[in-house]
Order: sequence, then structure tokens, then C-alpha cells
Amino acid sequence: MHHFIDRRRNPKGKSLGNRQRFLRRTRHHIKDMVDKSVQKRSVKGDGTDDHSVGERVTIPVKGIREPRLTQSNTGGFRQRVFPGNKDFVVGDSFPRPKGGAGQGGREGADSGEGEDGFSFNLTREEYLQILFDGLELPDLIKKASVETETIATRRAGITTSGTPNNLNLVRTMRNSLGRRIALKRPSADDFAKLEQEIVDLEALSDPNAAQIRLLADLRHQFEALERKRRVVGYIDPLDLRFDTFTTEKVRNSKAVIFCLMDVSGSMQEREKDLAKRFFILLNLFLERAYEHSEIVFVRHTHHAQEVDEETFFYARETGGTIVSTALQEMRDIIDDRYPSDEWNIYGAQASDGENFGNDSVKCESLLTEQLLPFCQYFAYVEIVPESEDRLLNDPGAGGDLWHSYRRVKQNFPNFEMLRVSEPAHIYPMFRKLFAKKVAGDTS
Repeated sequence: MHHFIDRRRNPKGKSLGNRQRFLRRTRHHIKDMVDKSVQKRSVKGDGTDDHSVGERVTIPVKGIREPRLTQSNTGGFRQRVFPGNKDFVVGDSFPRPKGGAGQGGREGADSGEGEDGFSFNLTREEYLQILFDGLELPDLIKKASVETETIATRRAGITTSGTPNNLNLVRTMRNSLGRRIALKRPSADDFAKLEQEIVDLEALSDPNAAQIRLLADLRHQFEALERKRRVVGYIDPLDLRFDTFTTEKVRNSKAVIFCLMDVSGSMQEREKDLAKRFFILLNLFLERAYEHSEIVFVRHTHHAQEVDEETFFYARETGGTIVSTALQEMRDIIDDRYPSDEWNIYGAQASDGENFGNDSVKCESLLTEQLLPFCQYFAYVEIVPESEDRLLNDPGAGGDLWHSYRRVKQNFPNFEMLRVSEPAHIYPMFRKLFAKKVAGDTS
């Protein structure tokens, strides 16, 4: 691998360090605006949301100017030596020119920012890239056979030999131009100018001796230019460059994620809205992370069933709560369609924590014995009432389902659980669930 070191001096009045700080500040501002916008976007009745469009970002004028060092006319002490003229000589002093101190320039606007900010639109892809920057799907359990391989062709650089159909015209002409400049190949203009001078002299009816000698000298120069032009060709075989390609095996990962949502009677519109926000983010993230991914939607009350996306997000069926039915349905679907040695399996569950009788123990058993050993990652999100915000910072408090899942978490690093109570908690919670894991970090 080649390493290029840019040793160019900084442009006048600018600093590479200042430019890097400016870029970091601008990226941080865009990231903040995207993070805030995702909390404001609504979940529509059909289960979709505003993530299908990009985002308009405005950077205040004070943030779009790259810092630079300039001379100030209002302070400091400087000594200069001027050559002098008929009015002044070295050593004369004269008043400092007036200016600066905020004089001149454009006037501020009523908004307080002074001038218009810089606004631009992020496309959906750019928006999602910033939204999910720094996140990854955990791959805590490495499996060798979860990927399929296909053969693809990719560029492998530039070479000096190849077939004409692979000729890289840009690189070839660049080499040709550099060689012609280095060897000083006569240009067409040089020939035309010299040839015209010869024609003019030959047209004279009675040239004098000096003109005859000049004509002979020009003819000699013309022959020398022709000889050099033949020696230094326009394109030399040394200039030719060809594109090369190579075939490689492309590993295509397959992943399936199970979205398990509690839609029992205890889940009101607020709880369902928070759950939908979480699942929408999860689906968008999965689509970007894996080339081949499938999503399985499972709704559950006292019984669970696999449904399509439309039914998952806005069907109004409700009933009692038996959480283990959703886990059992997930287990059955895996056995039926998604062999664990071929698929990356992920699970995500959202519930208000309510469960029937002793079912939480059965949930713990299903997770530890039948699901988590085959899952790459399983995330549980518990939606607590807004009046119970204290539960967000008190993991020791909660219902039977929460305590059962806490025991699961102690034994399985690929299991994570968090609580939320309002829309603003969803995105930070999502980033925490899918933050990049450092090797050896089991926290």
C-alpha cells in the first residue's frame, strides 16, 4: 500500500489545524440537528414515518466561516521598515489608518445571527448515514457458514500492459503530456510561426545577404524541430496505461430480525407509538447493515401470530398478555424457515412489562435455552409510564418480567434491556443498544 504525505504549506492566512477544527465543528452541528429531528418526526397511522425523506439543515453564519489569522488594525504593536520616498524617509512615523472596530461590512438581521445561514438538504441516504453513524449490529457469536459467496469483478488498479479495450485514456494522456513537457517537444504553434517566417523571406524578390543568412538559419531550425518532433512522439508506448480487473469472492450476509410487539390491552396508544418508533429505527438500520435481510413481525396478546407489516403497525386487535407466546412463535418460525447455521438471527421485543401469572419464568426459560444460544443479539425495550420515570435509573425495581430478563442478561452478553418513557428516549436508547462494541468489552 502506498502512503502519501502532503507536505504542502498552508494556503495564505489559513491553517490546517483550523480547517480540521472547522470541519469537526460543522459535522458535529449537522449530527446534532439530525439527532434532534429524529425525535420530532411523527409515526403515521400506517406505521411508516417521515424517515422516507431527508432533512433540511441550516448552519448559522457564525459556523460557516473558516477561522483564519488576519492582521488587526485596532491593537498590538508592529515595527515596519519602509524604503521611503520623496515624502517619507526611514524612521518617520505616521498615524495608524482608521478602520476595523466593527466598521463597515454587512448589517445584522433581526434574527440575531447577523446574516443568512447556510442551508442545504440532506438526501434520505445521507440522513440515514448520519443517523446511524457509529452503530453496528452486534456479531458476538461468530459463525463461519452464515454467509454465502458470489463471484464479482472489481478494479485492481493501473498497469502498463493490457488490451486496447482496457486503455485508461486519462492516465495515458496525463503521462504523455508530462513527457512532452519534460522533453520540450515542439508545439504546433512553434512550427506555424517558424514556417510563416520562412515563407515571408522566400517571398522576397531581392533579399539581401542578411536575409539570405536568416533564411538559411530558419530552415536549419525548422529541420531541427522536425527531427525533435519525430524523436519525441505525441504518444509513446511508455505513456500507455491500462485498467486491470480482478475477480473476487463477495460474501453476502443474510440476516433476519424478529420484531415482537406487545399489543395487549395494557398497551395504550402512547406505549404503541413508542414501540413503533423503536421498530422503525431498527428496520431502517437493518436494511443498511445487511444486503440480504428479512423482517418477521410478530404481534402478541394472550396468543401470538406472525403478521405482515401493515397489520403489525396498525391492527387494533387486543386482548390479555402472555409474553411467552411471542417467544415460542419466534422459536417455531426459526425452526421452520431460518436455520441458525445459515442466518444471522436478531430479536427485538417491546412491551410494557405486564405479564400473566407465572409466565415470566417460562419466558426466561425460552430465552436461555431455545433462543439466545442461536441469536446474534436480542434487545428488550420496556415502556414504563411517564409517572414512573424513577424506574429509568433504578434497574433493581420492576415487575416479574423485568426481573426474569435481568437474570437472563447476567448469563448472555448478546442480550440487552433498557427502559423508555417518552419519545425523546427512543433514539438515545437505540444508539446505546447498537453502539459499536470494542473487542473484549462485555459491558
